[in-house]
Amino acid sequence: MMKRNAISFKAIVAIGILSLIVAACNGGGGPSSGTANGSGGENAASASKVPNAGSKEQIKLRILWWGSQQRHDATLEALKLYTEQNPHVAFEPEFSGWDGYWDKLSTQSAAKNAPDIIQMDSSYLAEYAGRNQLLELSSGIDTSKMDPSLVGTGKYQDKLYAISLGNNAYGIAYNKEAIEKLGLTPPKSGWTWEEYWAFGREAKAKIGDGGYALLDMTRELDLYGLYQMSKGKGYYITDDGKFNMDRDTWMEWVTTLSELREEGVLPPADIQITDKELDPNLDLMAKGTVVIRRLHAAQATALDSLNPGGMAMVTMPRGPEGSGWLKSSMFWSVSADTKHAEESKRFIDWFINSQDAGSILGTTRGVPVNNEILAAMEPNMSDADKMGIELIRETAPIAQPFKTEPRGWPNFRSKDYQLIADKLMYKQITPEQAWEEIVAKSKEYE
Repeated sequence: MMKRNAISFKAIVAIGILSLIVAACNGGGGPSSGTANGSGGENAASASKVPNAGSKEQIKLRILWWGSQQRHDATLEALKLYTEQNPHVAFEPEFSGWDGYWDKLSTQSAAKNAPDIIQMDSSYLAEYAGRNQLLELSSGIDTSKMDPSLVGTGKYQDKLYAISLGNNAYGIAYNKEAIEKLGLTPPKSGWTWEEYWAFGREAKAKIGDGGYALLDMTRELDLYGLYQMSKGKGYYITDDGKFNMDRDTWMEWVTTLSELREEGVLPPADIQITDKELDPNLDLMAKGTVVIRRLHAAQATALDSLNPGGMAMVTMPRGPEGSGWLKSSMFWSVSADTKHAEESKRFIDWFINSQDAGSILGTTRGVPVNNEILAAMEPNMSDADKMGIELIRETAPIAQPFKTEPRGWPNFRSKDYQLIADKLMYKQITPEQAWEEIVAKSKEYE
């Protein structure tokens, strides 16, 4: 009898120990305790405090963007918060300045190795969507709090491939302190191209031989496009991909720039090509080499960081048909080759619609697209943020229609045209020879 009782006692102890081991492996509760089937319990309550927490598969999203250091820092902070709220999602961030960004993405996309989430620009949207390298985003992301016109900027052939991250306008930034010291009247929104050229000449007369006034626009085809539109001649490329540069208008443009370069209003070519936008050490306005440059409203906070409180922004110079344009500052797109389509879309939805994200990101990508978030943020925005918003509001009444380049043409603008423009700036060819080269090269894209 005693032996049988001893055996029974040992069996009970063994069973008890086994039960404790099983409980520990289940994290304090088996399926009946709640995390898997939602039946309640302490663990279920804890998991519910963190969105998407639980037994989801661990994934890593690669994400690529360009921008200033302020944008990098804010984005990394937002990614950290998203992972805290969604522990099954980690990120592999890749970021850089604008230079080299598109070469890198082109190489990755061709190898079907693009990041899951890609910061996209309107100039390249047709290029990537037209090559079937982007995922359609018509479902899974709530755009109901965005202006419909802003949503539409992310479409290609009536399908949504990009989600706008900010409202934006193109304008002129200037160094208030430098202009005040020179005794110049600061520029005002609504000024004309003629007033812009005259301001440059007046500034140069005050500056003397120690510096320059304006940046050279010869290499920037998108700026020439704005100039041509402001003259009522349409954009430099038609919507169906036909070359549309007006010879007389372009000759007027490059002749004016050449004269200003000869007068010392613009820097010589070897100085101009060293300019790197918003780089504290290379930006020619930040260095004091010039007093004025072109920037987007979305870059207002980065601009202010170069000289806090010392910068201002006004609209692009206007012609008879208006000035500048309103556009999306940039987009998030999703690679067509991603293995995590739904998680990528879920992140983008959070990025534009979460108040938590909005509080971190501020205006680092332009004016927030969610109107409710913008209304909540605006009273507490910095003076730099309000400067960008004001530029958008001042541009709106005189804005020209925003144009995106058809597939293939971004390469013409960013490479072929610039190579020809460089030869013109260095006086290796005449304007007439440059025009002939531009026309010949354009035929390869039509």
